[in-house]
Amino acid sequence: MADAAPRLTALVEQVLGVRTPVRIRAWDNSEAGPPGAPTLVVRHRRALRRLLWKPSELGLARAWVAGEIEIEGDLYEALDLLAGLIWERDDDAPRPKPAVLLDAGRELLSLGGPWPPPAPPREEARRHLGPLHSLRRDRHAISHHYDVGNEFYQLVLGPSMVYSCAYWDGPEATLEDAQAAKLDLICRKLALRPGQRLLDVGCGWGALVLHAAREYGVRALGITLSEEQAAYARKRVADEGLTDRIEIRVQDYRELRPGVEGAYDAVSSIGMAEHVGSAQYAEYATALYDLLKPGGRLLNHQIARRPERNEETYEIDEFIDRYVFPDGELAPVGRTVLQLEEAGFEVRDVEALREHYALTLRQWVTNLEADWKRAVRLTSPGRARVWKLYMAASALAFERNRIGVNQVLAVRASEGGAAGMPPVAREWRG
Repeated sequence: MADAAPRLTALVEQVLGVRTPVRIRAWDNSEAGPPGAPTLVVRHRRALRRLLWKPSELGLARAWVAGEIEIEGDLYEALDLLAGLIWERDDDAPRPKPAVLLDAGRELLSLGGPWPPPAPPREEARRHLGPLHSLRRDRHAISHHYDVGNEFYQLVLGPSMVYSCAYWDGPEATLEDAQAAKLDLICRKLALRPGQRLLDVGCGWGALVLHAAREYGVRALGITLSEEQAAYARKRVADEGLTDRIEIRVQDYRELRPGVEGAYDAVSSIGMAEHVGSAQYAEYATALYDLLKPGGRLLNHQIARRPERNEETYEIDEFIDRYVFPDGELAPVGRTVLQLEEAGFEVRDVEALREHYALTLRQWVTNLEADWKRAVRLTSPGRARVWKLYMAASALAFERNRIGVNQVLAVRASEGGAAGMPPVAREWRG
């Protein structure tokens, strides 16, 4: 009998005590669930073995990356409906009794077929390459995420090759307009002037240092741990004839020495601090402080999570950690501000850009879907699926205020406490 979908629907409702919010179609062509809702297609029973082995979002993610489950209909709507089952379960909600879980395990085993579960898809990051946030392990983590092909990133990000939240200042703005607006906003917040020295930590494919040198006349050093990013950025610099003003290095911020480098007038860190880790953040903040001249400004652009009621129980998202940003960590914005202040900075401005990142991610997903076959050829089917799920789910997370992103402007005050900041007017506002 073709009964897998009704049995799966009943299983969800038995364990979680709620109606299944999406329709389910199983490998035996059976269907169950609310008519007209997005459909979760379980293409292979192997997906159930993954769930039995990892009954969490990691099991679902592995099945998604392997192509064993799919969504028919609006992906955002489906993820929103499933969020209540996966991400937004109330900590105080009743837990299923052990007998119920045991029965559910038997049913999954019956539906899923022979044990053991298949190996994780090859796109999953390898683990345990030295101590957490050692130089070697961080380089490997960055390579996993960024060294997947510059052509793939260009397909997703567009010509700007900017991989951080854009700044949408009008309903008619394109992604390119919004990214250019973001780059200029950063330069204005840093009050860049001709002849100054800018350090861009985590420079990506070089967009910010190019904009700052071209439009504001600065001399810039951009550092990244990605070999592919550095090669791409150096070519862009050469093509624009700015090699006399811009240097790109493959280098960790911990390898910069203030006494050797000299002091910088401004430091930017855009979408990089998420890789630092909570245990290293004080060192990160102090390193940037030491690299600035008195009166120099820092612009720290960083994704933040909502605070937990009990921070000691906070757990890193397994899908993001295994497939997207290995060893990455998010912190509440208040903790970020506190640690920058503890390093000696005076925080002068915090701007939340949460809605801007949701718009940016939706545009990146549109770009990916519009050239899907080429994206698969440039990477792999699994890698393209990782990026689609990660970006769509992240867009919803920003829209639902589960995460945010903030630009924190801070200054290393001069002797006597002078910050060199306008007392009222903000010169970065157009």
